[in-house]
Amino acid sequence: MKLLRLAFRRETAIPVLALSFATGVCVALVGARIAWTGNLRAGFLIWNLFLAWLPLIFALLACDHFEEPAGRNWRFGCFAAAWLFFFPNAPYIFTDLIHLTTRLYTHFWMDLMLILLCALTGLVLGFVSLYLMQSVVSRMFGRLASWLFIAAVAGLSGVGVYLGRFLRFNSWDVLIRPVAVSRGIGNLVADTQLSSLAIPALFGTFLFIAYLMLYALTHLHQAQPGKA
Repeated sequence: MKLLRLAFRRETAIPVLALSFATGVCVALVGARIAWTGNLRAGFLIWNLFLAWLPLIFALLACDHFEEPAGRNWRFGCFAAAWLFFFPNAPYIFTDLIHLTTRLYTHFWMDLMLILLCALTGLVLGFVSLYLMQSVVSRMFGRLASWLFIAAVAGLSGVGVYLGRFLRFNSWDVLIRPVAVSRGIGNLVADTQLSSLAIPALFGTFLFIAYLMLYALTHLHQAQPGKA
């Protein structure tokens, strides 16, 4: 109940309702695809959408604890850390386009639209959570620091998506398999092949630019009637 109360506060009710609707449409379309083809392969999109909701949940909880009189206690730190670890799951769905050349090629155009719809939903889920955390950082350290925070998160998320897609790590592996994750990051840093470094860098750039454009769009002021 508390989580629902946080999600449907006046500040977040509209985006949460829109994202809930989009998620419902995605789940229904995946279910329709499974029923039509008799193949469960597209079911991974539902799981990835569930993971994409986790950063928003942790961001809402972190913001709630930040607003408490105790302020930045250990609970706030735990929820903020959990948000950071799970944030790459939100844009990760874009990498599921790889399945169009392997498992889902038979119905290419249908699956392309389905994956893009799920990926867009996941991306906006992540960006709403990112905006909430940026607001916290802005209140703590100022607006300039909040944009440095966005750039840092975008870069780290590019690395996280690379670890998930190519090295097959999950967010919880940071706690379950920390040595293996550290070794994977070390190998990435030490890799001399340009492509290995370009992929996380380009994905991080994509996230930063996409967030910047969405941020600018949401701050577009509506023209008043009768005014130029």
